[in-house]
Amino acid sequence: MVTLLWILAVVLVIAGIFAIFRGQMLWGIVLIIVGLLVGPGGVSVFH
Repeated sequence: MVTLLWILAVVLVIAGIFAIFRGQMLWGIVLIIVGLLVGPGGVSVFH
């Protein structure tokens, strides 16, 4: 489960970075914040 959360968090953060580069600043920031919250290092939503 921890590995799955890490993969999900990394995908969300990378998607957020790409969104920022495409000019979608707000959507990119939201994706990065959600990715950091989901990751096991952050405040995990599933615990």
